[in-house]
Amino acid sequence: MKFAYILISIILGYGFGCFQTAYIIGRFNHIDIREYGSGNAGTTNALRTLGKSAALLTFLGDALKGMFAVWIVRFLVAPMVPELNETLLCLITGFFAVLGHNFPCYLKFRGGKGIATTAAITMAIDWRMGLVSLIIFVSVTALTRYVSVASITLLVAFPITLTIFHRGEPQFSYMLLIALCYSVLGIYRHHGNIQRLLTGTENRLGSKK
Repeated sequence: MKFAYILISIILGYGFGCFQTAYIIGRFNHIDIREYGSGNAGTTNALRTLGKSAALLTFLGDALKGMFAVWIVRFLVAPMVPELNETLLCLITGFFAVLGHNFPCYLKFRGGKGIATTAAITMAIDWRMGLVSLIIFVSVTALTRYVSVASITLLVAFPITLTIFHRGEPQFSYMLLIALCYSVLGIYRHHGNIQRLLTGTENRLGSKK
């Protein structure tokens, strides 16, 4: 029975995650955004390719889809399976939302990197974790002007903040394992950025592509 609810959460998460905001906005502008700029279907590439309005819409779409998926599971699915930790079920849902964002099945599995979605998921799960994520992202971006560095820092902080605020809860070891999966996946998706950072060729925020 528990597996059925986990499967429902996985399907909901991946389904919401597959909503590709940047790709849809790009199509309205007669382009496939994955063929421009960094080739990433996310907020930063939308900013550099289509401008501030497109970037804002992309961020909102990518954030809200993660939040809605988690909220549906938190308030509708989790109460039906009390033997599973609510936070654990939400983390599973969110992780598959990130997978849907990164690897949408209908776009040949070419999506974004999942940072806006991940940050929004932390907020939907625990506003304290979400606030820490926001502070980290804004502070590191302001200091370095590298969105990739801010994103990687946020990903590293995810399991740390989860431990700070949720250690001691039932099934915490599983929660931490999933949080680490978010981090590993997100950092892997930034492997190109990491290479450019090491060679000094990474774009700073505000620079021309």
